[in-house]
Amino acid sequence: MIDQKLFLQIIDTTPLVSIDLILLDADKKTLLGKRTNRPAQNYWFVPGGRIRKNEKLADAIIRISQTELNTSITIKDAQLLGAYDHIYDDNFAAADKINTHYVALGYQVIVDSNFKLTADTQHSEFQWWSQDKLLQSKEVHQNTKAYFQN
Repeated sequence: MIDQKLFLQIIDTTPLVSIDLILLDADKKTLLGKRTNRPAQNYWFVPGGRIRKNEKLADAIIRISQTELNTSITIKDAQLLGAYDHIYDDNFAAADKINTHYVALGYQVIVDSNFKLTADTQHSEFQWWSQDKLLQSKEVHQNTKAYFQN
């Protein structure tokens, strides 16, 4: 496990690579969670997380979906939408003058009506949002909105 000081140095000097899961239900609504941690704290955001060193994409998607949603999503279930820059003014530790830059790989996943999820420690709640509603809301982070803008 890497210590906080070293991790802040890494965040200060290099981008991180992450996966975002854009889950759509049968009504084309998107699952968003209200974030409890930085960056993007208190915003609605799609589930996602960092890819770990030497972790394959397929393994990262399973781990992230299990950690954030308590369900297993595989790379076969997902369609790559593309790579997106997510740049934040802050960082996980709220350290001064250190921003965070993620290169986020957005994966779209269509889920059926039987899809069940359990909230995790990074989100206070989950809700399904229509595309129009999330694009208009000031509570939805711009980096999430980017997945729905051309």
